[in-house]
Amino acid sequence: MSKPFVIGICGGSGAGKTTLLQRLSDTFQNTSTAVFSMDNYYLPLEQQAVDANGIVNFDLPTALDHQKLQNDLQELISGRPIEVREYFFNVQGNKSSLLTIQPSELIIVEGLFTLHYPSVFSALDFSIFVDVDHAIQLDRRIYRDQETRGYKRHEIIYQWENHVLPCYQHYIEPYKSKVDFIYFNDHRADDNYLLLSEQLRTLVPDRFL
Repeated sequence: MSKPFVIGICGGSGAGKTTLLQRLSDTFQNTSTAVFSMDNYYLPLEQQAVDANGIVNFDLPTALDHQKLQNDLQELISGRPIEVREYFFNVQGNKSSLLTIQPSELIIVEGLFTLHYPSVFSALDFSIFVDVDHAIQLDRRIYRDQETRGYKRHEIIYQWENHVLPCYQHYIEPYKSKVDFIYFNDHRADDNYLLLSEQLRTLVPDRFL
């Protein structure tokens, strides 16, 4: 198999990275596509950093097993399958599903720190930053964390102010100016996606389309 085309998606929590990933998968449905989610590389709870109040901070680059993440991505790009534990919030690693990801012509890498880790950023053929107003992000996070993770509103606000925003400002936003495309996931999303898909069509091999 020839070298895959690697697309990276970065953006803050609740920006809409997963939604964009799904749209891209639909666009390239005629080719084999592998999704490489950084969420599957969170370290066990006991290895996570805590803040001054003893609250676990999942919004740091150190929250992920960067070495395994880097090695697995390189294996996949080199044409070899990888096995990962699918990440689910509040599910211990040994109880989560074991996934086998097969090498594919197109690899989409998605996560908070897609651009922060140099080894990952350098492996990308095309990079996308998903941008949206912070108020929209917070609304989405409140809904998600209340509905699916059992957090109370005050806990979500605490994490947003003390973990999520500082993480975004230090480890995510600085790379906004370095990407190939900024995707505005708001009222401009549909028009923006047309521009993105047109740009990708000029770059990806013809066999993908």
